[in-house]
Amino acid sequence: MNEKELLLAIKTRCQTVLGKTLTGIYIHGSLAFGCFHWERSDIDFLVVVKEPMSQTEKEALLCELLILDENAPPKGLEMSVLLERDCRIFCYPTPFQFHFSRAHRVAARQTPAAFCRTMHGTDHDLAAHITVLRHTGIRLCGPDICNLFAPVPPADYVDSLLRDSMDAKTDGNKNPVYYVLNLCRVLAYLENGYILSKSQGGLWGLTHLPTAFHSDIRAAWQHYEQGFPFSPTHNTFVCIEYLLSQVTQKSSAFLLP
Repeated sequence: MNEKELLLAIKTRCQTVLGKTLTGIYIHGSLAFGCFHWERSDIDFLVVVKEPMSQTEKEALLCELLILDENAPPKGLEMSVLLERDCRIFCYPTPFQFHFSRAHRVAARQTPAAFCRTMHGTDHDLAAHITVLRHTGIRLCGPDICNLFAPVPPADYVDSLLRDSMDAKTDGNKNPVYYVLNLCRVLAYLENGYILSKSQGGLWGLTHLPTAFHSDIRAAWQHYEQGFPFSPTHNTFVCIEYLLSQVTQKSSAFLLP
């Protein structure tokens, strides 16, 4: 199954489970940006419903998602279900009805009913996902994206980006490619207002950041885009520290009351 076939299966199975309560299905992330790679990307999507999901609907949807995830890329599926009213009137952090990703697959398989009962709440990341949707998202079915999803205030978008990026302080050594490219795209927004993918963020960094970091950014980009081997150096972590300092400094203007 390739990504086009998988998207069709996602659409069909969500329509079957949710029926008339389904408002729409929308793709964000690397597929929406046009930089999807089966071996290194996941498939990100949001499902919008008219009414709160029942336990029965959640369990039925989870069953279909677990089947679909077997045919997904190695990084799997990542999805959230949102109420239509929470899309039309944005609030932060954004409420969600249900969530599933590869990280939750074991728990979802072992205790599906308990998983479905507890997997709801609010998510700061949805501000970034909705911003990307409005910028470059793909509609599988449902109303036009910008007619359904209200704009995300810049302060909320920046806060969402920072919550994801600040983990680099403690986790940068675990996934340096992600943090180099992600921090580049965050800085591109803070400096130029650009909404970019990680790949595009890396290319922006090669033309806007000090040349001392170009080799690290290029190596991270080549690993992400082309699958080249990546071996972080001391300078890689210096680069991450520099990016963090710039992001922290420049984000203050967005977050001031």
